[in-house]
Amino acid sequence: MAPKIAVLFPGQGSQYIGMGKALAATFPEAARVFAQADDVLGFALSDRCFHGPDHELNDTANAQPGIFVTSVAAWQVIGPRLGVAPTAVAGHSLGEYSALVSAGALDFADGLRLVRARGLAMRAAGELAPGGMLAVLGLKLAQVAQLCAQVAQETEAVIEVANDNSPGQVVVAGDHRALEVFAERCVQHGAMPPTWLKVSVAPHTSLMRSAIPGFLDELAQTPIVEPSLPIIGNTTAEWLRTPAAIREELSEQLTRTVRWVDSMQRLAEVEVAAVLEVAPGKVLTGLMRMISRTAKRFTFGDNPAELDGLLAALQTV
Repeated sequence: MAPKIAVLFPGQGSQYIGMGKALAATFPEAARVFAQADDVLGFALSDRCFHGPDHELNDTANAQPGIFVTSVAAWQVIGPRLGVAPTAVAGHSLGEYSALVSAGALDFADGLRLVRARGLAMRAAGELAPGGMLAVLGLKLAQVAQLCAQVAQETEAVIEVANDNSPGQVVVAGDHRALEVFAERCVQHGAMPPTWLKVSVAPHTSLMRSAIPGFLDELAQTPIVEPSLPIIGNTTAEWLRTPAAIREELSEQLTRTVRWVDSMQRLAEVEVAAVLEVAPGKVLTGLMRMISRTAKRFTFGDNPAELDGLLAALQTV
C-alpha cells in the first residue's frame, strides 16, 4: 500500500537569504520556476532570494512572493519524484497559495501575481495601521483569547489571535500598545515572556481590513479551478472542494485566525501517516510534533544532497 503523506507549505517568517539557490543551481525545473517568476514580476526576485540584502528580502512585499516561489520550485523537484500523489495538502497563511498550486487549483504565474498583490496590500495596510505579532508559549488558546479581549478593552486598541499554531503556541497580532500590555499580562499569568516576531504588520486581524479591497480586485481576476488534491483551508479548517470555496477562503484569510491545529487534526480523517514540509525552513514540522505524536515528519528545503535519502525514508512510512 502506498504511504499516505500530507504535504505542507510554510508561510512568512520562513525566508532566509540563499533560499532556493542550491535548488536552482542543481535542478533545471527549479531554475525555470525562478526564471519565470523574474519574468512575471519584471524584477529579479531570484536575486533577492539568493543574495538579499536582508531589508529587501524581509519586506513583506518581497518575502511573500519569495517564499511562494521557493516553495513551488522545491515542489517541482520533489513532487514528481514521490511516486504517489499526496493524500492531502495544506499551507500556513501565505503557504496556502503554494498548496493551491500543488493541488492544481491555481496556476503558478497567476498565483505569483496574486501573492505579490497580497504582499503589497499588506504592506500598505501596515503603513496605515502599524502593528506586530507576539508568539505566546504556555497558555491555552481560550486563555489567550480572553486576555486579548481584556487588553483590547483596556487599551482601546486592536489585539487578536492571529494563529492557533499548536497546543501551547498561539500567535497574537495587533497594535503595538496593546501588544506591550499583553506581554506584561502574560508574565503575570505565569507564562513565559512572549516572543516578538520579525514583522511590521498584523496579519489575520482587523488591522488588515484596508488591504482587502485592492487584494480582492486581483483575486477577482485570478482564474481558480477545482483542486485535484484534497486541500484544507486555514480559516475554516475544512476541505476546499470548489473554486467558490477557495475564493471565499482567500478573501477571508487576511483578517481571520489561522486555525492550524484544527487543520492538522483534519489529516486524521484521511489517515495520513506522515507530513512533508516543502521549503523553506522547518517550522511546520516543529508544530506538528506538538499536534500529533504519531505522524512522521519530513522536510525538503534546498539541500539537494538530502533528496535521495528523503525519498528512501518516505518509502518506509
